Amino acid sequence: MTPTRLFDCLHWQLQKFPQEDMFAAKEDGIWRKYSTAEIEQLVNNLSMGLMRAGIGYQDGTIEGRDKIAILSNNRPEWVILDLAVQQTGAVLTPIYPTINVNELEFILNDAAVKLVFVSDQELYSKVQSIRSKTPSVQAIYTFNPIQEALHWKELLHNGNDEDHNSLKASKARINPKELATILYTSGTTGFPKGVMLSHHNILDNIMNVEEVLVPICGPQDKSLSFLPLNHIFERVITYVYMYRGVSVYYAESLDTVGENLREVKPSLFSTVPRLLEKVYERIINKGKELTGVKKKLFFWAVSVGNKYEVDKNQGIGYNLQLAIANKLIFSKWREALGGNVRAIVTGAAACQVRLLRVFTAAKLVVMEGYGLTETSPVISVNRYEAYGRRFGTVGNVIRNVEVKLAEDGEICCKGSNVMMGYYKRPDLTAECIDSEGWFHTGDIGVWQEGNFLKITDRKKEIFKTSGGKYVAPQPIENKMKESAFIEQMMVVGAERKFTAALIVPTMGNLLSWSRKHGIVFASPEKVLDHPKVIEHYKAIVEKYNQHFNPVEQVKKFELIKAEWTINGGELTPTLKLKRKVIMEKYADAIERIYAEKD
Repeated sequence: MTPTRLFDCLHWQLQKFPQEDMFAAKEDGIWRKYSTAEIEQLVNNLSMGLMRAGIGYQDGTIEGRDKIAILSNNRPEWVILDLAVQQTGAVLTPIYPTINVNELEFILNDAAVKLVFVSDQELYSKVQSIRSKTPSVQAIYTFNPIQEALHWKELLHNGNDEDHNSLKASKARINPKELATILYTSGTTGFPKGVMLSHHNILDNIMNVEEVLVPICGPQDKSLSFLPLNHIFERVITYVYMYRGVSVYYAESLDTVGENLREVKPSLFSTVPRLLEKVYERIINKGKELTGVKKKLFFWAVSVGNKYEVDKNQGIGYNLQLAIANKLIFSKWREALGGNVRAIVTGAAACQVRLLRVFTAAKLVVMEGYGLTETSPVISVNRYEAYGRRFGTVGNVIRNVEVKLAEDGEICCKGSNVMMGYYKRPDLTAECIDSEGWFHTGDIGVWQEGNFLKITDRKKEIFKTSGGKYVAPQPIENKMKESAFIEQMMVVGAERKFTAALIVPTMGNLLSWSRKHGIVFASPEKVLDHPKVIEHYKAIVEKYNQHFNPVEQVKKFELIKAEWTINGGELTPTLKLKRKVIMEKYADAIERIYAEKD
């Protein structure tokens, strides 16, 4: 029977295509594989253990359902807990491991969390540090053994007939339209909001995404997982893999992704554009280390890739060049990713078109999609087949989802994927879901060729200069980040006379350039003050300014010494800019920009 609740996907896989390596993770340096049968056993035993501990459905209301929190890296135990909690009728509340203690305290209290599961000592200590301020928390369990802590396996219970019957009754009681999870979105401002998603919200999205992934996603395939499972994007794709019988291998960390790709040799993986940019930068830097003919050949191949057009025959001459580039250069790129990758699924932010071109030319199809936590998450996606892909767009809207553009261009979405609402915040729910059921995304978009959706900016991020002209910062930032010397960038100018920017340089490339140009500096940070470096960045900005209207052109900028990070508070866990935080943190730099001309 086709799954109707999320946890049904596990039994579906066991019946249809049981795997010897449903999940795999490194334990003591060796890949430990978990079969589908073993996972089902662990999930059921954990469900029974949780129920014995009094965790479950309670009175069935959203408030009454027990809430379980998890702060952990990606690993099999993460999904085992997710499935086990669902079967009891309790509600999993994932929390980003990088969260600050103030937000952690807020979420644990807002959701009245009863049990917390953490992966390691650092996260255990983080939760313990606010234990006295979170009275609902009854216990903290760890995945890694920690001497003073409860281990998650202590909850595993084989169960007698009564336990098995109780679990069976619990599963039968759960309605697809009921709450499955609460996801607190860190957002770019303010305290997190709890997005409530039902089994039906997520499962319907899984089924509609699954049909898009059929050509590259089956029981013979493997995937590498490294995007945080806390994010609905990676979680939904995990359930697609479960439904399709794809084996999921968990990367040890973001630092080992390259090594793990070569070990696992996956067919596909999901990522965010920032990580794809870093992969590309590493490849280009390796190319720069080459000499002579090899170097010329490498950059010739890149130039051929940069001219690639999707779903368009560019003639026999170009096709021959591309075939040579693939054989001599791009084949090595594919080998660096394990040799079997057919597709990369990306979302959460706009991907630079130049990366889409060159990776696709290298036979690494990038399927860029779009969605929000509130939409479970996928709204649209570029297809694997060339006719269903367009560079610079987020593809066609998926089945069972409707999209319309409001008068101001805001993307509005209606369908089975739209959330139940924000937890305990009917006021916020009413602000974004109108009386006709349309969810207002806050993103501005346009249609291309009638059915390809293109995101042009965030509604709240568009600002007005003091001259009354509107400026959309994202397209400017995305274009200028194509420079090898710009790591990060934020455009500013609200209620000011002109558009300006804060720029975080790509320090490795800048230091190399500086040495070649005979620039002497006492420390890497000091190089940013050198007149030649400032002139270099002025030239870069001027080059890219040509792509924009005068009002959008960056007139002045400040070079920022430190990279913006999640831990530093400038980025969300999905690597989006927290503009308000950056504006406050660099208020002095912004004032310096406008001091002379304002």
